[in-house]
Amino acid sequence: MATFSDEEVERYARHLVLREVGGPGQQKLKAARVLIVGAGGLGAPAAMYLAAAGVGMIGLADPDIVSLSNLQRQILYRTGDDGAPKVERAADRLAELNPHVTVEPIDEAVTPANAADLVRGFDLVLDGTDDFVTRFAVNAACVAEGKTLVSGAIGRWTGQVGVFAAQPCYQCLVPEIPPDAETCVAVGVVGALAGVIGSMMALEAVKIIVGAGEPLAGRLLVYDGLAGEARTVRIGADPDCPICAANNC
Repeated sequence: MATFSDEEVERYARHLVLREVGGPGQQKLKAARVLIVGAGGLGAPAAMYLAAAGVGMIGLADPDIVSLSNLQRQILYRTGDDGAPKVERAADRLAELNPHVTVEPIDEAVTPANAADLVRGFDLVLDGTDDFVTRFAVNAACVAEGKTLVSGAIGRWTGQVGVFAAQPCYQCLVPEIPPDAETCVAVGVVGALAGVIGSMMALEAVKIIVGAGEPLAGRLLVYDGLAGEARTVRIGADPDCPICAANNC
């Protein structure tokens, strides 16, 4: 079992007094290995909260560099970071936030060819990318490797979070790339929404790791930032899904 220094006990004091976390839950967090795919608008706040929570090992996979237009919502980065690899700057900032956490920067794209190898070394995966090819690759790898996936997405003023454990999988929700798929580059996004949804992703991850409450497994939480409303919908398993049905989940 993980042991804590006096500094860690003080750092995690608000977790240690929570009935649903306590010492055993904090030990689970310290022992956990979480992969975050995409170190952008969603990955940045999710990584910060997981590092602050004491997740022992965080992998960050993203081949992108920091640009000035990222700074409106990607809160891990600073003005002087323009042109630097995101995962390197993110690793530095997370180490400053919590030196007890190990961060593995993975400066490469997640593809159908390498997704399974990357996912295999982690307990839990968070996907905050805005590319459906990457999302499908990550989902397929999580199903094949038996890993739970926390997926988040944002656009304009609306965001969503779901948890996919075996069946239904993400591709049950999105069977194929939508013909009208749009990215934040094209449609825009309010910066603070990334913090809302990224934080929700981190919260779901913490719940899963410590075994608290009811994760959003088989459900999708949809948040409308303009209306200030949220609703949760059930996700049904697709019996013809090429990913989870083919794996007999």
